[in-house]
Amino acid sequence: MKQLIECVPNFSEGCDMQVIKTITDEIEKVDGVTLLDVDPGKATNRTVVTMVGTPEAVIEAAFMAIRKASEVIDMSRHHGEHPRFGGTDVCPLVPVANISMEETARFARILAERVGRELGIPVYCYENAALVEERRNLANCRAGEYEGLSRKLEDPRWKPDFGPAKFNPRTGAIAIGARDFLVAYNVNLNTTSTRRANAVAFDIREKGRPVREGNPVTGKIKKDESGNEVWIPGALKACKAIGWFIEEYGIAQVSVNLTNISITSVHQAFEVANEKAIARGLRVTGSELVGLIPKIALIEAGKYFLKKQQRSVGVSEEEIIKIAVKSLGLDDLKPFNPQEKIIEYLLADSKDKKLVSLTAEGFANETASESPAPGGGSVSAYIAALGVSLATMVANLSSHKAGWDDRWEEFSVWAEKGQRIKDELLYLVDEDTRAFNKIMDAFGLPKSGEEEKAARSQAIQAATKVAIEVPYRTMQKAFESFEIIAAMVETGNPNSVTDAGVGALCARSAVIGAYLNVKVNGSGFKDKVFLDDILKKAEELVAMAKATEEAILASVILKISE
Repeated sequence: MKQLIECVPNFSEGCDMQVIKTITDEIEKVDGVTLLDVDPGKATNRTVVTMVGTPEAVIEAAFMAIRKASEVIDMSRHHGEHPRFGGTDVCPLVPVANISMEETARFARILAERVGRELGIPVYCYENAALVEERRNLANCRAGEYEGLSRKLEDPRWKPDFGPAKFNPRTGAIAIGARDFLVAYNVNLNTTSTRRANAVAFDIREKGRPVREGNPVTGKIKKDESGNEVWIPGALKACKAIGWFIEEYGIAQVSVNLTNISITSVHQAFEVANEKAIARGLRVTGSELVGLIPKIALIEAGKYFLKKQQRSVGVSEEEIIKIAVKSLGLDDLKPFNPQEKIIEYLLADSKDKKLVSLTAEGFANETASESPAPGGGSVSAYIAALGVSLATMVANLSSHKAGWDDRWEEFSVWAEKGQRIKDELLYLVDEDTRAFNKIMDAFGLPKSGEEEKAARSQAIQAATKVAIEVPYRTMQKAFESFEIIAAMVETGNPNSVTDAGVGALCARSAVIGAYLNVKVNGSGFKDKVFLDDILKKAEELVAMAKATEEAILASVILKISE
């Protein structure tokens, strides 16, 4: 399985797009790397770049980008709102797929060593790649920023991990690390006051604010008996935040870094920031996402806000994300396009043409074409998806029914379950065609020699087993949908009982249709123990599907006759 890591270098240039393009062009030269996002900011004079790929390819692309940045960015002339100490200020690596944090940290150190050795830039390793505990925290590495770097490099305690302990006024220094997925997120306030934005930032960030003697702003920081500074922690864990004024938008923001969204989510940060802002006579007007975000973060946010409204969360992924965007005000300052900001959408293979992405007319036309796929297996999965979608619709309509306000959560649970089954069935639509194509590919393998014949036979058997398992999985999921369909007939909105009845007809047809594919695909399979077992289970599912559909339709007829 392919290992994937994300790399999010931050370059100290956010105004000159030609300079930025010169850097990102270096990334796009490297095979095995996809440039996902380029997010420049004029006020911060900083650009956040996101790329993803195999580890070796990513560190090669990162090195080339860092080298180009050292040639085209002059830090002695840089000014911006964001803390920084180098032309390539930070370069974190993030594990994405099939790779551990420990391995990712090792690649970060490989990159750090090369940057220090070949480019002569002072390098500090931070977070999970840190070689010195004090340097785990990026803020410690960057303390003093560019203006204090010359003096910092003279301190033996801050000798770089790699590269010379010598100040280069053009490049500055760089922090290279390995970390969990970080969400860079700005909360917009209805004020122009940086001081008030900072007050909200101190209220929410984990570090909090120092306790001061006398004046709470300018007073001397209190110390405990051991001489340590006394701080009041903020409301949110795994949260860093500062306040600033963004001239480009004419507002102050709370700039937030969420270092672990499983601890503090985006919607929690938004809600708590709004709560603290209101307590100070301010109001949050919206928010801004810098760089990319995992899909789960917006899915959880959308569901959170739907539940606050006592609405069903069993709606489509698209609708949930739309609710998240509107509730968080992510389109407050500029349009927000989920296709450009959600990492999973950007990683989706545009060359993989999915049947489920076709229009209803397009799917019918493709099925009716000369091609043998999609065939009965894909159509069975699609019929089942339509059936459970009807039941899900009834659940969502029931959650909105007048007089049933206290039952919204009951129907939301059914609708959410229906969405999960629907999504898996839609996956099986294409998976059935992929299984068929694997068999065709196996039959096309060479068979001239004995070894080639054996390999071809083995490949055919392996592909056939998948072609049996996929429609059987369709049978299972289609049968699973009966539970929701039956519940909606019995307890759902009575005005939609026939819709649930049609769902039962779809589920029954899907189970029988997929069974036919299990049977025909197993005709040449040599493992008779496996085949006999799965056929026995499939036949039992067919019998239960027929009985269940008959019982549900009897209930439907009874209800519409009353």
